[in-house]
Amino acid sequence: MHKTKLFNHTTLLSLVMTGAILLSGCANTGSGMLGSNNSADPRLTNTESAKFFSKSGYQACAVAAGAGVLACLASNSSNKAVCAVAAGVAACGVAMGANYYLDDRRSKYSDTTQRLAAMTQDIQEDTDRVVQRTEVAQRVMADDKATLAQIKRDMASKRLDIAKANKDLATVDSNIALLNKDLANMKSKAAEYAKAAEQERAEGAGNKVDLMDKEINRMNQKVALLESEIDGLYNQRSAITLG
Repeated sequence: MHKTKLFNHTTLLSLVMTGAILLSGCANTGSGMLGSNNSADPRLTNTESAKFFSKSGYQACAVAAGAGVLACLASNSSNKAVCAVAAGVAACGVAMGANYYLDDRRSKYSDTTQRLAAMTQDIQEDTDRVVQRTEVAQRVMADDKATLAQIKRDMASKRLDIAKANKDLATVDSNIALLNKDLANMKSKAAEYAKAAEQERAEGAGNKVDLMDKEINRMNQKVALLESEIDGLYNQRSAITLG
């Protein structure tokens, strides 16, 4: 029996740490596939909103989750597996997936009404983060659109500084790539919340989930607004080709 427990704990640790490593690797690989963000606007990379939706934020989450799991396995917890899941959710939130998130909330709130209220608040807080990120993005995109418009005017008047234009376009491209990564992470969060709400409804919560659904719809609307503006910037950028 002792060997079985030891195997389970070791297996759990291996799975979590492997997941952390893969998540970290995906963050690095994803950044490379989407293009370097080295030239992106500092307002998109150095602000508080950047930390929450960026891949580097998920990487940090993996490290924090791994540390929490190690603490669980070294503790005297009677159920180390449950402790480990809770540690992961505390570090990563919905990033760990709807099932982990829902299990954590159910472990903390056995009363359905209280649990749904807590989950609704989680969604509201994440929606506020989407709004904050959108406000930053809108300021950056307005400047990018002005830059693109100036490049087009310079091209038309035969006064284009090619070196400067290439540098400016690289910044715009990096901004678009970074915003698209943020957008994908926002959509993923909204989808995981929707899965959690659907599971609650399927298991008897009924119309008590309506308020949660309302907040998920609000989040999706905010994300859709940002997506529309990113698409507009992308279309304007795509219309410019330097010789």
